[in-house]
Amino acid sequence: MMTTYNFSAGPGVLPETVITQIKQEFEKNEHTHMSIVEISHRSQQFQTIVANAEQKLRQLMQIPDDYGVVFLQGGGSTQFEMLPLNFATKQQKIALLDSGNFAAKAGEAAQQLGKSVTVLASTKPTHYQSLPALPQDFDAAAYDYLHIVTNNTIEGATFHQNNLPKTTGRLVADMSSNILAEPYQVTDFDAIFAGGQKNLGPAGVTVAIIKKDWLAEQDLTGVGPMMRYQNHIDKQSMYNTSPVFAIYALDLVLDWVIAQGGVAAMHERNLAKANRLYDYLDQSAFYTAPVEKSARSLTNIVFTTGDLARDKMIAKQAETQGLFNLAGHRSVGGFRASLYNAQPMAAVDALITFLKKVEAEQA
Repeated sequence: MMTTYNFSAGPGVLPETVITQIKQEFEKNEHTHMSIVEISHRSQQFQTIVANAEQKLRQLMQIPDDYGVVFLQGGGSTQFEMLPLNFATKQQKIALLDSGNFAAKAGEAAQQLGKSVTVLASTKPTHYQSLPALPQDFDAAAYDYLHIVTNNTIEGATFHQNNLPKTTGRLVADMSSNILAEPYQVTDFDAIFAGGQKNLGPAGVTVAIIKKDWLAEQDLTGVGPMMRYQNHIDKQSMYNTSPVFAIYALDLVLDWVIAQGGVAAMHERNLAKANRLYDYLDQSAFYTAPVEKSARSLTNIVFTTGDLARDKMIAKQAETQGLFNLAGHRSVGGFRASLYNAQPMAAVDALITFLKKVEAEQA
């Protein structure tokens, strides 16, 4: 059987050992007497899973006790609405650095809720191939918070810890596609969220990390109960029926990350994988990786031959060699190789071998 590799941007590749464990525990056994997808979200078994998952995430990200951690439904897109509803309550104004599609979508969602959104800077005119800079005269006090996306899944530019915007105000981050892939200082942020379907597990669960004292300052009159973070914090992520299976799988992935050596080890491996691919692309006369080097993503590597029709044909050809989901997002074309934590170096080597062969044939 051919070895295959999944380069999908999300849902992304999961560790093989996690998939094996899920298969083993999917059916009822003598301990649970039912499948993991049948257990109640009110059961002691699930309450233990949630508590363990929170403790492991706190350990991996060094999340202090003054931050709440909740596992929610609705994906990152629901967070585009929950955040302004909970935190854009005083000035009713949000500042945004537009570094890609999902930053722009967050701004649009907030505007539809009646919030004022100021795009401080945007790299859209240059196809998001670099990062927008925070203006020197930015007045943080005029806004409820500054919203950024740490890793732009579609366009491949990243705010790493060393190039985060420096603000004296509140900072909110969408970490959906690089949470646990590289280290961030949680205390540099006041709220963090991440859809689970890239580095945390399967689709269906979203993590939110919320500074408690900031939340306590808010007047949430008119905000419905499901959209209030405090309700989910108070009920330990079980305010309503939780995404049981997705949180269970996330808990297993966290076990795997810990066993691999934690975020520091993941970062070292991800650097090695990304650098190997970027090194090949940079020396190639056939492919181009357009993102500015200081802003390049470790998890979503975008590149092109410069001919979008040819790129599409090559991505299709890659499937015959066991390399799946290499086509770039439909809005930009080209290629996108997603190298999430569970992606092995062997996948990168197989991809480079294929790309070299195509280059030799077509260049």
